[in-house]
Amino acid sequence: MKIMLKKILIGFVVLASFTGCLKSGNFPDPCDYDPCEFKAPDAEIQNVQTYLTANSIPAIQHCSGLFYVIETQGTGANPQTCSNINVKYEGRLTNGTLFDSNSQGVTFNLSEVINGWRNALPVLKAGGRMHLFVPPSLGYGSSAVGSIPPHSILVFTIDLVAVQ
Repeated sequence: MKIMLKKILIGFVVLASFTGCLKSGNFPDPCDYDPCEFKAPDAEIQNVQTYLTANSIPAIQHCSGLFYVIETQGTGANPQTCSNINVKYEGRLTNGTLFDSNSQGVTFNLSEVINGWRNALPVLKAGGRMHLFVPPSLGYGSSAVGSIPPHSILVFTIDLVAVQ
């Protein structure tokens, strides 16, 4: 009985300490996000530059190490870190393999997408279109996701339909 009481008491103390963390704000706010805080490694940035050069794509480098081309700027609002966005998009690997697309429009919260999107979409306005070249560490990194192999550069065409 004493051992059981001790376990319950220890469990309560652990639970109370986690609750204290939640109340004290020790967890980062997903809306308090600095897109330049984490930069892709130089080797990944160089690999994206090599791809862009080989394909004669003049792109702008973001402070995080991703690259983008704005095809159409748009005239609506720019999304913020925690905006809901409605997008149409196509995602490909550098070999041209299509791994995901949505031509009907889908809504995401910008805080819930890969860092590459989270970093780049705020430079675009609603109604705009961009091409995005994401180094692995700003995409899925060393994880294989569906048909996306680990350490993949991701190439997106994104139409920012609406910002909510």
